[in-house]
Amino acid sequence: MTLLRDRPPFDADERTSLTGWYDMQRALVRYKCEGLSEVDAHRSVLPASPLMTAAGLVSHLRWTEHLWFEVLFLGSPADSPWFDEREEDLSFKTDGRPLAVLLDEYEHACARSNEILAAHSLDESGRRPEITWGGQANLRWMVIHMIEETARHVGHLDIIREILDGETGYY
Repeated sequence: MTLLRDRPPFDADERTSLTGWYDMQRALVRYKCEGLSEVDAHRSVLPASPLMTAAGLVSHLRWTEHLWFEVLFLGSPADSPWFDEREEDLSFKTDGRPLAVLLDEYEHACARSNEILAAHSLDESGRRPEITWGGQANLRWMVIHMIEETARHVGHLDIIREILDGETGYY
């Protein structure tokens, strides 16, 4: 799956606008990671947030895609780090996985989420109402939340990248 860093057309319908902005933010994740060494991808630069590395953010976003679309929307088993109460922030843990592997897993999760988005109405509700922080939201709400979530972490990647090697840029 190749995501382009293009904005949706100005006259796009709702679904095209939502998926277009979402896919652009997802593409920026890969862009922000291009050219990083493996050491830098796993380097912590924020003392109060040692798991917030470039690789950790990609891992987190991979799990976030799975959580919102497969678990909360489709009702799949709760097999993501958010449901493991033994330790906080498990979604950021990479277990030494190379950045390229994490990016491939992230893009696979994005492709799966896009399949789900294409097959369902934006008005359809999630199938995990017992999860009160989002399991009952409609697909539209979930997509808007995920645009916000992804864009926020692209901003974190901007900061991490600039601290690591001075690289900046949006496009």
